[in-house]
Amino acid sequence: MIPLSVLDLATVASGSSPAQALRETTMLAVDAERLGYHRFWVAEHHAIAAVASSAPAVLIEHLATATSTMRVGSGGVMLPNHAPLVIAEQFATLEALHPGRIDLGLGRAPGTDHVTARALRRSADLGADHFPDDVVELIRYLLPNESPPHPAPVPGSGYLPEVWLLGSSTFSAQLSGMLGLPFSFAYHFAPALLDQAVEAYRANFQPSLLLEEPHFMVAASVICADTDEEAQRLALSSALNILQRSTGRMGPLPSVEEASARQFSESEQALVNEALSTHIIGSADSVQEGLTTLAKRTNADELMLSTRIHSFEARAHSLELVAQRWTVPDKS
Repeated sequence: MIPLSVLDLATVASGSSPAQALRETTMLAVDAERLGYHRFWVAEHHAIAAVASSAPAVLIEHLATATSTMRVGSGGVMLPNHAPLVIAEQFATLEALHPGRIDLGLGRAPGTDHVTARALRRSADLGADHFPDDVVELIRYLLPNESPPHPAPVPGSGYLPEVWLLGSSTFSAQLSGMLGLPFSFAYHFAPALLDQAVEAYRANFQPSLLLEEPHFMVAASVICADTDEEAQRLALSSALNILQRSTGRMGPLPSVEEASARQFSESEQALVNEALSTHIIGSADSVQEGLTTLAKRTNADELMLSTRIHSFEARAHSLELVAQRWTVPDKS
């Protein structure tokens, strides 16, 4: 079957705390491994009240220790926030500690607002223009080499995680193809350019030392419950959170009760409806149908699920329902 994976943001729900969010992410990773999910990724975000995954390398080490077989990684590290050598050292160390299980997904967005990005980078230059060169530099530090470059991180040469590029546009799709890397598209928050990105990736792919043939994964927002009606009810939290983000009010993920009490104007409801239109929400059968359609549309090699629900128990149940129902074979 086409592998399913999980993208988690260590979601901080209203009434909870970052510490609790990190504990729940750890429990979810253990559940995901038990259910047969292929990868479990966490994403770098900063200064966002609803997201506690600001330090991916630290969290990945914790998750890799809590699990034993599933691949664990970043979805992603926002490389312009860091010196390539630092990320090379961090992820080579992870690969040395957990050989064959670490993924390094790289993105070029800041994962935060511009003020915080400048605080992270200590410079007015936000660095995204250097992203292609930084990716190449990082990989060169870790390729097996009898004469490692200087500086040479330790662990470094030969401790290479599986490197992915992530993106929501055709830029990273083209770049990952040209560099011969696997590519993951962020359909879960930027669906508009999905088809163009898939085409750009495959059209520009050149085999590399790291990958002989194109390998594409699409990340989708998924909420699954026992019934379609219950899934739609759980999605109210996402609806209000989308509205909050659109107006700059970046609070914790609201509860279903908080969302139910909020009266949306016509324009607000239209914004929310458009944002949720590409989310896959429903019972196990409905989600199976939606994911199958997405897999066929993109000819994806893998699918990754992003499930943001206020209740941890409902989030874990969502992943279980999808895993139990999933029957889509590998692409021909």
